[in-house]
Amino acid sequence: MHIKTLTLSEWDDALPTTGYGWAHRPETLQVLDNYTRGELRLYGGFKGEQLIGLLPAVIRNELFAKAVISPPPGFGIPQMGPILMPTSPKQRKQEIVNRKFTSAILDHVAAHDLLTLFGMSCSTKYADPRPYLWAGFDVETRFTYQLPLDAITPERLLQSFSREARRGIRDAEDAGVTVTIQGVDGARDIYSAHKARRNEQGDNYPVSWEYIRDLVATLGDRIRVYVAETSDGEFASGITVVYSNDTGYSLQGGTRTDRQSGSANELLHWRIIEDILTDPALASIDRYDLGNANIESLAHYKSKYSAEPVPHYLIKSGRLMDLAQKAYELIAY
Repeated sequence: MHIKTLTLSEWDDALPTTGYGWAHRPETLQVLDNYTRGELRLYGGFKGEQLIGLLPAVIRNELFAKAVISPPPGFGIPQMGPILMPTSPKQRKQEIVNRKFTSAILDHVAAHDLLTLFGMSCSTKYADPRPYLWAGFDVETRFTYQLPLDAITPERLLQSFSREARRGIRDAEDAGVTVTIQGVDGARDIYSAHKARRNEQGDNYPVSWEYIRDLVATLGDRIRVYVAETSDGEFASGITVVYSNDTGYSLQGGTRTDRQSGSANELLHWRIIEDILTDPALASIDRYDLGNANIESLAHYKSKYSAEPVPHYLIKSGRLMDLAQKAYELIAY
C-alpha cells in the first residue's frame, strides 16, 4: 500500500459513482482550497496500481504543531474524512482494505508524532472507524438526520410526517407563503438570517459570505437556494441545499425571522423533498440529510419529518487535540 497526492483533476477521475458526501466533490474542494488557511491535500491509497481509498485533508502548521484535519472548521462542512473503494464485496476483504488504508494514511502524515494533531469528522458513508480506535485514536459517535426517499410517493411520505409538520405545511400555504429557487441574492438573505440568529444565540458564526457566494457560483446544479417569501413578497426564511451523487444536504438556513408567516420552514423542507422525489434532474438523489441530530431541541424538531438518526464518527488524536481545540479552535465540528 502506498499513498500518492492527487491533483484535483485526478481526484475527479478517481471518485466512485456513489458513497461520498457533497464536500468530497471536486467543485467543493476547489472553493475550499481558495479559502482555507493551510494546504489542501488530496490523498489516494494504492495497492499496486489499484486505487482503494481517498482522503482530502488540510495541513496546517500551528505554532508548536502540525494539524491534519478533514474537514477544516469554519466552512459549514460537518462531514468529510475517508472514502473506501474495496474491490471485493466480502466483509473480511473490506476490513483488510480499511485497515491497510488507515495505517498507510497515518504513517504518511506522521499522525502518531507527538507534535501532529489529527482530526476527522467522517461521512456517514464511512461506517467502520475501528482501525483508528485500534491505532490509539479517540472515536466519538455523532448523529445526523437522514430521510430515505427511494421507492416512496410524495403522498405516502407526507402521511408519515407528524401531525405538527403537516399542519405547518398547510398553515404556510394558507398564509400565502411561496417557495422559489433563487440565486446569489437569495443565498445572501439566507446567510444573513442564519448568521444573525447564531449571533443572537451567542455563537460566533465563522463561515464567510464570500465562501458561500463562491459555492453558489461554482457548484452549478449541485446546489439549490430555496427561499420562502410572505404573501407581501418579504423574505421569511430559506434553505441552501447541496448535493452529492445520491444525497441532498441542508447546508444553511431554516432560520426563523420576524417576517415569519405561517410555518415557512416546514414548507421549505417539503418543497425540497418534493423536488427530490419528482424532479428528473435529481433522479439520482435518494436521501435528504437535515443535518445535526446531536442537540435535543433540534432533534425534537427534525424528527417530525420521519427522518432517521444516522451515525457518523469523529476521530481525533486524544488529549493533545482536546487542548489544541480549546487553545486555538483548530477543530470545531
